[in-house]
Amino acid sequence: MAAPVVRRVAGFATFKGCLQRRGGEVTSAPKIADRVFSGIQPTGVPHLGNYLGAIESWVRLQERYSCVLYSIVDLHSITVPQHASTLRHNILDMTASLLACGIDPERSVLFQQSKISEHTELAWILGCLTSLPRLRHLPQWKMKASGQKEEGSLGLFSYPVLQAADILLYKATHVPVGEDQIQHLELAQDIARIFNNQYGGSFPVPKAILSDTKKIKSLRNPASKMSKSDPQSLATVYVTDSAEEILLKFRKAVTDFTSEVTYDPDTRPGVSNLVAVHTAVTGKTIQEVVEQSKGLDTARYKYVVAEAVIEKFAPIKNKIERLRADRGFLEQVLHRGAQKAKEIAHPFYHEIQKLVGFS
Repeated sequence: MAAPVVRRVAGFATFKGCLQRRGGEVTSAPKIADRVFSGIQPTGVPHLGNYLGAIESWVRLQERYSCVLYSIVDLHSITVPQHASTLRHNILDMTASLLACGIDPERSVLFQQSKISEHTELAWILGCLTSLPRLRHLPQWKMKASGQKEEGSLGLFSYPVLQAADILLYKATHVPVGEDQIQHLELAQDIARIFNNQYGGSFPVPKAILSDTKKIKSLRNPASKMSKSDPQSLATVYVTDSAEEILLKFRKAVTDFTSEVTYDPDTRPGVSNLVAVHTAVTGKTIQEVVEQSKGLDTARYKYVVAEAVIEKFAPIKNKIERLRADRGFLEQVLHRGAQKAKEIAHPFYHEIQKLVGFS
């Protein structure tokens, strides 16, 4: 697909695929082109699994689609307790990380969710169309609520509705998701159909873009996915880890008592996880990696994988450090992104207000 056409409007980039203008006034496009939306919580710098499972594919989507919106979903983050100063820091840290990984504000709309009030306004409307049993059916509610006092908050219970509003507010046609988010996207699809049937709306029913990247597992427990909440510090590799830290974490990675490098996730999950990481950061196939690793025992192979990860993350780490030092630039990126997102969201939400009877 050709590179997206960009026009300069009011001092910032407006994407031809996202907006149309009529007599200088922004209006929603009469025909909705392919439009991608996705969000990420501001939980600090990404880890290896975040990068390979989501962010790397986000970068590629900028090339495939002319209208791509990426939101730092800080409203979602407060469904669990947050310290205000930590949250502010994490929002900027995530912004720096996304930019360093290749998210380009000239080819996508990168913005902070809470700066666009229409997200929560639409979530209220959609919440009035969503039944309690439908939300209780989502497994994430049961899983997350079990870890909180008194079953969890109203925000935690209803955040899938806000997720649907995030998507539908921009009339997104495609949403990159992992397999664990499919049911939440199905909820957004159902809500879009319900609204369209009840009010005669024109929400597209968003389609999933499933990543073909293998899930990266914990280095200390290959039965679980890599996670920031893992209590074992050696289990998770971050994009800002030093070369020494990465080497140590892979050296301590759990494998098994067979020295040969093979790929068999069922019987050799630890070694297979290393192979999955190796293929993901080098672009080689599993077959190529296994073939090239003949003669290596797993102890030496850990160093090979670690070196490949270090090489992949070195330029990203350096760029994050430079961006962190320029807080003003990061704030400007988010401000301009919010302007662009607002310009897209406002006319769409105005249509919804009229359909519901608010305007």
